[in-house]
Amino acid sequence: MDQHSPAPGRPLSVGEGERFLEPRASFLDSNAENSLHSSPNNSSPLLALNKPESDGPEHQLQADNNAVATKRRRRPVILALIGFSILAIVVLAVILPVYFKVIKPKNDQSNLSSGSDSSGSSAGNGSVGTGSGNPTSPSGATSGGDGSQIIAEDGTKFTYKNSFGGYWVYDPNDPFNNAARPNNWTPPLNTSWDWTNDRIYGVNLGGLFVIEPFITPSFFEKYSSAVDEWSLSEAMTADTSSGGGLNQLEDHYNTFITEQDIAEIAGAGLNWIRLPIPFWAIEVWPGEPFLAKTSWKYILRILGWARKYGIRVNLDLHTIPGSQNGYNHSGKLGQVNFMNGVMGLANAQRTLSYIRIITEFITQEEYLDVVPMFGIINEALLSTIGKDQLTAFYLEAHDMIRGITGLGEGHGPFISIHDGFAGVTTWDGFLVGSDRINLDTHPYFAFSGDPNDSPIATGLGADAGGIWPAQACNAWGPGINSSRSTFGVTVAGEFSAGYNDCGLFLKGVPGSSTYGGNCDLWQDASTWNATVKAGVKAFALASMDAMQNWFFWTWKIGNSTANNRVESPLWSYKLGYENGWIPTDPREAVGMCASLGVSKSWDQKFESWQTGGVGAGTIAAASTAEYVWPLTQVSGVPAAQMAFIPTYTPTGSVATLPPPTLTATTKSISEGNGWFDSSDTTSAPTAIAGCSYPDAWNAIDATVPTSVCGGGAATTPVVTTPALTTTALTTPATSTGTDSDATTLPTTTIPTKN
Repeated sequence: MDQHSPAPGRPLSVGEGERFLEPRASFLDSNAENSLHSSPNNSSPLLALNKPESDGPEHQLQADNNAVATKRRRRPVILALIGFSILAIVVLAVILPVYFKVIKPKNDQSNLSSGSDSSGSSAGNGSVGTGSGNPTSPSGATSGGDGSQIIAEDGTKFTYKNSFGGYWVYDPNDPFNNAARPNNWTPPLNTSWDWTNDRIYGVNLGGLFVIEPFITPSFFEKYSSAVDEWSLSEAMTADTSSGGGLNQLEDHYNTFITEQDIAEIAGAGLNWIRLPIPFWAIEVWPGEPFLAKTSWKYILRILGWARKYGIRVNLDLHTIPGSQNGYNHSGKLGQVNFMNGVMGLANAQRTLSYIRIITEFITQEEYLDVVPMFGIINEALLSTIGKDQLTAFYLEAHDMIRGITGLGEGHGPFISIHDGFAGVTTWDGFLVGSDRINLDTHPYFAFSGDPNDSPIATGLGADAGGIWPAQACNAWGPGINSSRSTFGVTVAGEFSAGYNDCGLFLKGVPGSSTYGGNCDLWQDASTWNATVKAGVKAFALASMDAMQNWFFWTWKIGNSTANNRVESPLWSYKLGYENGWIPTDPREAVGMCASLGVSKSWDQKFESWQTGGVGAGTIAAASTAEYVWPLTQVSGVPAAQMAFIPTYTPTGSVATLPPPTLTATTKSISEGNGWFDSSDTTSAPTAIAGCSYPDAWNAIDATVPTSVCGGGAATTPVVTTPALTTTALTTPATSTGTDSDATTLPTTTIPTKN
């Protein structure tokens, strides 16, 4: 499909404020203080140090009084009492003003900013500083704070910079230690997250495992015919020259985001990452050109680094068989074939299988604390699929996931669902009594289709940002707060500083903007003056305050080949952090909307069932009766033909996700086997022998078959798999894009000290 073709479906109109809840890239649109102390190469336990106050004026006065008392012992006792009275007065005179004018306001601001105890004195429920992690460091440290040296897997060194009291923890003899924390207002990984008071300050690792043109423009400059990862993979495979081939993607997985990036994320005051992953990390089916069963090794590496630096992960299944929205970040630009059209239900069967496989892995004890949130589908296009159909799918996924994890807090991750570009209010009252479902929304002005040319470089201080900061507060804050009351936990899984749609390939390849001004300025941040940076920062701060729990899209943008610079700078947190238009402390955003006169209201209370407490998992019978699975109606298929819609049979082999391989440890450690629930033995969906299926990625206009390959196959008896095992491979598999074997993925090796 041509990149200029209109979208298969457009977002619903939900009112002026929510019209900005648009796709990330409408490619198809027609129009503290530190509480922890460390030394440069800290190898001591990173616990709070309570240093005695020994040099203050009150202590010197005490010493003077003692000396006088020694020389004049025969003075009346009353003089000593007078001396102590003077001491008390001095102490009160010094301490009270300092406390009320400096310490208390700072603590109050810290508590306001973090929403939780900011003492930072606890290492959580585990030891810190034991063992021999970071084995080649000069100190042999297993933990470290600001100024400590890190030795990466490849031997490179860097200094950990964290002025917020965060500390890393790594010990090869205790590789699943979850005692690290990124800063002193975020609980360590092994301490419960308080969904009422703790705040998500996060970034996406976009473009790492799911390739997007504007994040990695050099790929699309090299292969100018490519518009998405599908066509990019085909072009790479066809390139047999030196430097060609599909393995270019593995090189990208290995180098685009490094351990130092994760350390810098913690050092920037952030505490979560959202990690988009593709389904082809698990497998591909015939005809799918993606690099299969290769990225999992690197996904595990990211999870390991996140653990080391105390970063929680929202693992996001970003691509779906057949495409859930027709955008290029779904894998293939063009049609929506998930829950829509002739192959809509078959693609949904595959999707449920992949959700199940990922759930089984991240529910293991070794990953529970690191991955507290699982985004099961990114940006499913509700206006094309239908709300009832999508709700039925979400209910089926919920029941399947909780059948694996069990019910209630501590039993598996939050299930994150996207609002489908329909706005958060569309989901008010969704599946009341469900167990830990959170709503994900992606508010962007950039894709509203408007020129968005009102000036943002309007001055410094309170004058910065023009209309844009208040616009963000008004458009997003009230709705998100309302959703927290009427739905439950609500998170902005994506947003950016891009108030306009300027950026190389931002809207596809070649792409075109609707911005009413000259985009040259916005594609070269080296030309920005102080007022431009102040305006963008004011907009970013207002957006953060309005959303309260957020993931910026994205941490890093790659340089273009033509100009050797980032050409979508409004979308790079790292670049903005380093150059002044992203705050160096995200808590700076607190109160921004109030300062602009935009009031926000939330009763600061979730219902118990919404966070896995009493009542979780008690969905009303009326809802389960209304939203039945398998679907009796799919968008784009006449009701009379639903009985013959193609489906798969659950008789295939399950592709399990393997854990890392641990070597050279001094004690026996269980790394899990990739499958949490041993009683879950249902087979995977597979094609029915002898049936001819339409192209699962191009079936909107396909003819519904009239044979047994249709809906009757959905009732085929389930065949159980006697054992779900993993194979200990240590090198990544390669793929030609036609691997249909549902086999175990290769493992990854965590380097450890001999």
